[in-house]
Amino acid sequence: MNRLEIAFPIAALAVVALALTIPFAVAAPADDGETESFDLDLDRAVEPPDVADERSATIDDRQFESASAAIDAAEPGDTVVLEGTFEERLVLTTENVTVRSGPDGAAIDGGGEDSVVTVAAENVTVEGLWLHNSGDRVDEEDGAVFVDGDRATLTDLHVTDTAFGVWINGADDVTVADSRIEGREDVYPRVDRGNGIHLWETEGTVIRNNEITNVRDGIYYSWTEDVVAEENAMWNNRYGVHYMYSNDNRLEGNLAVDNDVGYALMVSERLTVANNTAVRNTGSSGHGILIKDVERSTVRGNVVVENGNGLYVYNAQDNRLAENLLLRNEVGIHATAGTDGQEVVGNSVIDNDDAVVTTTRSVAVWNGTDRGNYWSDARPIDLDGDGTSEVHHRPAGMVEHLVRENPQAAVFADSPAFDAVRLAESSFPVVESPGIVDRQPLADSPHDWREYANHR
Repeated sequence: MNRLEIAFPIAALAVVALALTIPFAVAAPADDGETESFDLDLDRAVEPPDVADERSATIDDRQFESASAAIDAAEPGDTVVLEGTFEERLVLTTENVTVRSGPDGAAIDGGGEDSVVTVAAENVTVEGLWLHNSGDRVDEEDGAVFVDGDRATLTDLHVTDTAFGVWINGADDVTVADSRIEGREDVYPRVDRGNGIHLWETEGTVIRNNEITNVRDGIYYSWTEDVVAEENAMWNNRYGVHYMYSNDNRLEGNLAVDNDVGYALMVSERLTVANNTAVRNTGSSGHGILIKDVERSTVRGNVVVENGNGLYVYNAQDNRLAENLLLRNEVGIHATAGTDGQEVVGNSVIDNDDAVVTTTRSVAVWNGTDRGNYWSDARPIDLDGDGTSEVHHRPAGMVEHLVRENPQAAVFADSPAFDAVRLAESSFPVVESPGIVDRQPLADSPHDWREYANHR
């Protein structure tokens, strides 16, 4: 007789004992009322900038026939001011030069070949330009801006009709800020498009307050370190953010809506992913935050609403998943493929179709030293008023294990008998079956989750 077979009669006896001793434990949680769909009203259609009818390229009071001629004539410290539309590709080879639009706007048309702007020197600033019509070869890094010089600053750009938006090619301490990048929506599938901002072997770079849509991946990391991405919005992409082989990076205060995956964290270490929002990421993969082969990282304070899986944790080791709101996802937390050593504490797991799905064959304890998580389907009993329940909670326990091993039993998963087993398993854990246990569940949610639940 295996452990699961032993556990059922013990659980049945526990139900009887529980009914005689603490009958109030079976009371249903308070009804908070019906919730409505969360809608960010993400209407972000933006027309390209207006530009002057006539074009001009100047350095101080000197006039040039083309943008390239002005850039070639620039010396360190000069500012090239462009107005109107230029049908040319710009290559910046002089350090400490600024290229910006004048008050009447400037557009650079790359003619459908190569990159529109190439930054090949250090300390270059490109500001306020509309960049469009690059080449379409994603294997050749065609895009709006190709950055090959350290300490470049790209601000207030409008990028349309390019393969990649910005490609940072081994340059360090680059800033990309306050810009809008729109990919080629007519290229399908999305994997055939370029990325919005592509980071390769860069350190100390900052990506701030950009809008990125209709690209392959909004921000893509490959072999990066010490990169900060904050206050960016990504929607209608494959992945909003995609980490690969990138360590010691920080992702904070970003928004990922209506992508296949909101934030895909893969094969990386020591990431800080804090205070981001992931909503309606329900594509073929459908994860709010994907944590795959990630180690020693912190995922905290994120709002994860109406995704396929809220957190999908795959072969992840020794991470801290704390203080996240997981609301009305198909699965709150899906832990699989050898995931181990996670500290899961202070989260609110509310009104998901399944709070937890796991493939573990051992008992995983999800709580800190003095508190656990809030579960909307738990029945907490806080006798001493310390904010934590004296009754354990099994979001994925004996019943879930049985249904996973015997799918035909799923028809009984919501039956009174199985509910009784869940209750007994939480209150009298004589035999802990494989799955997830929270030994100190929170009596109340630490999140103001109705702010997200009662909007359309």
